[in-house]
Amino acid sequence: MIQPTDAQRRTIYQARRGLKELDFYIDPYVKNHYLIADAKEQANFEKLLGYEDPDLLLFFLGQAQADDDAVMVLIDKIKRLKHQNHVS
Repeated sequence: MIQPTDAQRRTIYQARRGLKELDFYIDPYVKNHYLIADAKEQANFEKLLGYEDPDLLLFFLGQAQADDDAVMVLIDKIKRLKHQNHVS
C-alpha cells in the first residue's frame, strides 16, 4: 500500500467537502486514484480543491466551466471513473 507524503495527507484532508454531492465524486477518486496519479494530476487535483464548493458543484454538474482547462479535464476523469465504478 502506498503511504502518502505529508503534502498528500494535507490534500486528502482538504478533499473532504461540505456538500454530499461533491463527496459522491471526490471521495472515490481520493480513495482509489489520487495516490497513484502522476505528479501533474495530483497538482491539478490541488488546483481543483482551491475552488469553492458551489463552483465545484456547478463544474461537476456541467453547468459551468473552470477557468483552468486541466481542472476540467480532471473533473471529467473523476466523473468517468465514478460512473465506471458505479456500473461495475
